[in-house]
Amino acid sequence: MASPRLETYCCPNRDAATQLVMNFQPEVFCGVCIGSASVSLLLTILQLLPKKGQSPRKMPKASSSSTILLLISICDILGGLGMIVRSSVWLGFPGFIANISVVNGTDVWPSAFCVGSAMWIQLLYSAGFWWLFCYAVDSYLVVRRSAGLSTIVLYHMMTWGLAVMLCVEGIALLYYPSLSSCENGLEHAIPHYITTYAPLLLVLVVNPILFRRTVSAVASLLKGRQGIYTENERRLGTEIQMRFFKIMLVFVICWSSNIINETLLFYLEMQPDINEMPLKNLRSAALITWIIMGILNPMQGFLFTLAFYGWTGWRVDLKWRKREIPWESMSSSTVGENAYPSPVNYQSNIHDSKKISTTDSQQTDEAISMLSEGNTSSDERLTRNSPIYQGW
Repeated sequence: MASPRLETYCCPNRDAATQLVMNFQPEVFCGVCIGSASVSLLLTILQLLPKKGQSPRKMPKASSSSTILLLISICDILGGLGMIVRSSVWLGFPGFIANISVVNGTDVWPSAFCVGSAMWIQLLYSAGFWWLFCYAVDSYLVVRRSAGLSTIVLYHMMTWGLAVMLCVEGIALLYYPSLSSCENGLEHAIPHYITTYAPLLLVLVVNPILFRRTVSAVASLLKGRQGIYTENERRLGTEIQMRFFKIMLVFVICWSSNIINETLLFYLEMQPDINEMPLKNLRSAALITWIIMGILNPMQGFLFTLAFYGWTGWRVDLKWRKREIPWESMSSSTVGENAYPSPVNYQSNIHDSKKISTTDSQQTDEAISMLSEGNTSSDERLTRNSPIYQGW
């Protein structure tokens, strides 16, 4: 699982709360992490592979939103691999990990592995949080017709730049001036926890607001496409809203236990003695949420693919085939013709006006199709309702 306690455990003089959770059934905990991460990894890859008998997704063009969804899954896959490697080493070589507790030990490899594996997991899941934030921003910009494939470069710069900067800054502050002296005071730990949970809290707070505004903008686009709001448009808007709801539901399910666990552990840290009897229930709650984190954090990758694409099936097609992009040639020719409309006479004005409205409707279809990517029924319904499909 992804928790700043992993980096804190690399300190030989770790705090009592970290010692409590890390020493609670370590074999069981590592086994849970390996099992959950392995299942999520296999199912996520299965979800992303092309399937036999499945028609290619009807997308008017490659979109930044679909690219972001793929990058989120990649971050989850690589983060899950980090959990599997880390837990396997801890489970298979307990003597190797025990050397971390030696303050004046000469073997630096246990500490190097502890820090490196913890940073790998934190960096990738933090990058996944930033990509999820970028997805909410991009969805809003798409319906406002202010985004495109060119913005993916800005998303890469922001996501990887912020993820690396916050991870390195938090680790540097935690381990300053050395591993043997870290965790001597809260001034070392608090900045590290802030840099770890900042992107998580950003997604929890800002993404629902952006998703709500995107849904409102989608409703306005659907109403303005033909001047009416039919049952098909209403159903399509509801499906997009449900997709956003599923994404946030998965995120809350997978990471709310981290916030609860960290709150309990911080409270225990502030107590003179965490082993007092009145704190027994709090200790039990912290240990339970610790195990829950080991189960739910790695499962985010698979659950996100269900929220993005639904269940894609078991029949994998490993043969590469070129995906057809419907109406691409027609849309490019239409846009080219409408670049500079020439009002020659009344009849041509009517014809050009109709072509401009067709282009606007096509752009609306493309924006909504990007948001409903992965939903076959929505894409097919959108294509049937498109002016291009109807032969305008």
